[in-house]
Amino acid sequence: MQIERFEDLIAWTEARALVTLVYRLTKEFVREDRDLVRQMRRAGVSVMSNIAEGFSKYTLRDSKQFYIISRGSLAELRSQMYVAIDQGYLSGEDMRKLEGSIETVGKLISGLIRNTQRRLELVAIDRTGFERHNH
Repeated sequence: MQIERFEDLIAWTEARALVTLVYRLTKEFVREDRDLVRQMRRAGVSVMSNIAEGFSKYTLRDSKQFYIISRGSLAELRSQMYVAIDQGYLSGEDMRKLEGSIETVGKLISGLIRNTQRRLELVAIDRTGFERHNH
């Protein structure tokens, strides 16, 4: 399958599913902790948005940077998940669902970062005519 739009990226579609899950789970405790709910939702949306923005950038270096930011937002969401668990807002089953989705998206984002880095290295080789070794 040809990837022509950010919507074609599996990482973006999984991040979208993660956002849907975050919104569903946080509906349960929005009255108890609006600030935490807002932070979790914002972090989830940031993951999805930064994947889209990274895909849409003109340079590979810029793309990679946005994928890295996306991974940081995912770590933020994971940390906030623990706050929700510690406060008794998430059940064990909900925590496992959220953790599984975060893991999946994290692996996909790491793949985007690795792939973009490889492409950057290939561009560097093409420009010099020599292989660069990064030690």
